[in-house]
Amino acid sequence: MGAIEGIAVGPVSEWLDANVVGFHQPYRFDLVPGGRSNLTFIVTDAAGHRCVLRRPPTSHVLPTAHDMAREYRIVRALGPTAVPVPAALGLCTDVAVNGQPFYVMGFVDGLVLRDVTNALTGLTPEQRRVAGEDVIDVLADLHAVDVDAVGLGDLGRKEAYIERQLKRWYGQFQQSAALQGRSVPAVDAVHDALARRIPAQVGASIVHGDYRLDNAVVGPDARIAAVLDWEICTLGDPLADVGQLMVNWVEPGDAFVPLGHAPTLAPGFPTRAEARARYATRSGRDLSQLDFYVAFGYWKLACILEGVFSRYAAGAGGGDRSGVDAFAGQIDALALAAEETASRL
Repeated sequence: MGAIEGIAVGPVSEWLDANVVGFHQPYRFDLVPGGRSNLTFIVTDAAGHRCVLRRPPTSHVLPTAHDMAREYRIVRALGPTAVPVPAALGLCTDVAVNGQPFYVMGFVDGLVLRDVTNALTGLTPEQRRVAGEDVIDVLADLHAVDVDAVGLGDLGRKEAYIERQLKRWYGQFQQSAALQGRSVPAVDAVHDALARRIPAQVGASIVHGDYRLDNAVVGPDARIAAVLDWEICTLGDPLADVGQLMVNWVEPGDAFVPLGHAPTLAPGFPTRAEARARYATRSGRDLSQLDFYVAFGYWKLACILEGVFSRYAAGAGGGDRSGVDAFAGQIDALALAAEETASRL
């Protein structure tokens, strides 16, 4: 096949032949649409076997971001647990092969619920209920994983999670906004408001960091077949994942859809209140402070999108460029939603 942005076809094909059992060239590399950060390619070999290759963006990568070895380590460690993940097939840290490290994982067949159309056409209302309940149960199972037993105890610091996250994402937001000469006062205000009101962290777990329905594959039984996109996973406060999930758990009639699309707008999914209650029952955790984590979720998403916006504005390639022109307004709206939620604390 011809040149592919983000893939050095010849060297990568040779690496796959040598390192992924049962796969042989020639390969076809198809970019998965919708990716705004790390790039994901479905790789099909000569016999029609499929696997998935993940690599960083092609340019404008901030320091400490897009660590392929770390992401691969997480997926491999979770393989034997109750958390469904793709099989970890191989890691390439030799940048001579493809310009950046990359890893390969198994292809999990199923449905990715990116928007309401996918949910309406791919699942019945009864199946949507199953998927909605299972995504909550899988999150509770993730938070129950013994990090030391699976070899992830040193993945990150367990304590002061929110303090560390506020520092990390605010720093990255400031770097990204400065590249474009942008200012988003609500992001600054919410950072300060959250920093003054951090709840006491109760326990520590694996934190996915971007847990939502469209970062999972729904299998034929309507249950979660694989959780994807472990790029910003670390250790810390599990309630941050619950807050982030609630940010994206949009209900019919909601005035604001944070990412512009939400599968939970389709009938059949549990309500936000039902989802919260199910997690509380399954995990045994107190969710009385959850609004703080929802505000943090809106704010963090604004910071992340500012980085994506900056990268594309600066000419980064390889990812999904659709809708980039609307990013500034989307970031502003997220920051205002964070501000409004924080004002209720």
